[in-house]
Amino acid sequence: MDIFDKIKSTKGSLGQYSEIADGYFMFPKLEGEIAPRMKFRGKEVLTWSLNNYLGLANNPEVKKADAEATAKYGLAYPMGARMMSGHTTTHEKFEKLAADFVKKESAYLLNYGYQGMVSIIDALVDRHDVIVYDSESHACIMDGLRLHFGKRFVFHHNDIENCEKQLQHATKNVEKSGGGILVITEGVFGMAGDLGKLDKIAALKKKYNFRFLVDDAHGFGTMGATGAGTGEHFGVQDQIDVYFATFAKSMAGIGAFVASTKEVVTYLRFNLRSQIYAKSLPMAMTIGAIKRLELIQQHPEYKENLWKIVNALQKGLRDAGLNLGNTESPVTPVFFKCQLEQVLQLIYDLRENHGIFCSVVIYPVVPRDVVMLRLIPTASHSLEDVEYTVKTFKEIKRKLDNDEYPHVMADFSK
Repeated sequence: MDIFDKIKSTKGSLGQYSEIADGYFMFPKLEGEIAPRMKFRGKEVLTWSLNNYLGLANNPEVKKADAEATAKYGLAYPMGARMMSGHTTTHEKFEKLAADFVKKESAYLLNYGYQGMVSIIDALVDRHDVIVYDSESHACIMDGLRLHFGKRFVFHHNDIENCEKQLQHATKNVEKSGGGILVITEGVFGMAGDLGKLDKIAALKKKYNFRFLVDDAHGFGTMGATGAGTGEHFGVQDQIDVYFATFAKSMAGIGAFVASTKEVVTYLRFNLRSQIYAKSLPMAMTIGAIKRLELIQQHPEYKENLWKIVNALQKGLRDAGLNLGNTESPVTPVFFKCQLEQVLQLIYDLRENHGIFCSVVIYPVVPRDVVMLRLIPTASHSLEDVEYTVKTFKEIKRKLDNDEYPHVMADFSK
């Protein structure tokens, strides 16, 4: 069989919706300056779908730093991978600042978060080692697991009893293989917004011998007293052996970093394939990352403003009888029970008649008869934005409860 023949019959779990969803529900085009209000298909919409938590995307100091660095260096310098020709003192400067901020001995700047996490897992373990991980881990973690030739045990999402059970299996396994155990979870789970139980997992170190890797993409900048992340929030940052964060959320940029002991970071520098065989983060983005990190530390009011909006939005939605699941972070999911045909009508109503744009999540991320509307509050939103959104969501809930959305499959891709 020609492998392209499979594409004609099997479009994939999301690709099967491409004919009705492309350009509207999937791959939509939001245009204009990054802000709470942008243009969608020529109309202004109140946007709740951008991971610009602290509002840094259009911060004047950030834009000035980005522009000046780009004018000076362009987007090509430094050319090559860090190990060969892409290493600079500016990259090292960011690493020192990041390590100090998250209270680790050392840090390493990465070109991209997704590839970075895949390589970190690949580098830390070999076939003798065992990985224990949360069942709802991000796709980058799952892809890293696919590279692992050894055993791996998954525990039910945030189920500490089950985590301990898997640790018992892992311990028996490494007693035979002579390897070690790596436990992986997230600080903030980016879809549902609930926190990884970092404190309870860290407490298991008293009974089991393992190292602890935390992906804190959504927690860095938003969680903890200083914004240093979910480990700081729980008071267990010192128990996290390898701490990972990206720039795509609070930092409103591109790139990532990993932090640990000096020995571990040195090992990773020489063994991360996604960094050894790929271009270094450009100088303009590195300088921009330094400015963003400085602003996070110098302006705690950015995080305070974010949480003012988060608390108002989540309280308003819950008081209106909407189901937000177990979120404890800025990520604000709203769950509805409905059929796919109703989902399409609901989102169309929300965008076209109410001027609100948020992301829609369907099966296989959530059960078949559930839709999740995912709202991302930012420090740039206003309480007026919150009030209007809560009022609108009450209305769409009323319509759904009264079965006012047609059970027909419509095509909004045109």
